[in-house]
Amino acid sequence: MSLLTPDAPFGHPAFALSDDQIATVVDLVCRGCDAARPDLTTGMLEVPITIVVRKAMRRVKKTLGLTNLQIRGEVELEDMSTNDSALLGRIDITLQFLHQFGDEDAYVAVECKRVQAGDSTLNGSYVAKGVDRFVTSQYAAGHDWGFMLGYILALPASDVVEAIDARIRKTYGESAGLTPQASHALSLAVLEGALTQSGSHTIRLKHIFVDMIPAAQIKAT
Repeated sequence: MSLLTPDAPFGHPAFALSDDQIATVVDLVCRGCDAARPDLTTGMLEVPITIVVRKAMRRVKKTLGLTNLQIRGEVELEDMSTNDSALLGRIDITLQFLHQFGDEDAYVAVECKRVQAGDSTLNGSYVAKGVDRFVTSQYAAGHDWGFMLGYILALPASDVVEAIDARIRKTYGESAGLTPQASHALSLAVLEGALTQSGSHTIRLKHIFVDMIPAAQIKAT
């Protein structure tokens, strides 16, 4: 006799996101980056940029009156398979929607990386130390969605996207390539790709690229 009821949910509902929630994340990220940009300085590293962006996202959230989600700071992920103090890693920005409250494993992960045209080191790190953490289940294990945020420090954006797309295809196969999506007014590009997580689960990554060249740097040139 089956113990399942006809209306029993499949999968893990707390790990899923609706189209509206995905759009909300993209909008908050893009608005937050735009609001943070005037406070950036030339040579700023990833962590200070992300702190400024997180604070700006929280201000935008309050302005928009969004009460169904919370924006959290850098979150440490613990390895629950052992009793020691090992950490899986630290996600730069996480959000939780109302249906995820109370479940520490349910969150929206946003991993941030600096990138720029012609810089193979930064663009390679976007994949090796960003995308790969979702693929290996270090971040967002079992989740339907994850988000990568690329701070573009040198244009053109198309060169950055092409370099990262080529690296992803080479590392994870042609099917993992980036597909352009409807762009946000405050983004340079929004793309999407599907990857196999830990050999079985499919996670979709939304890639958001924004112009984070400090205004003072533009004036100086």
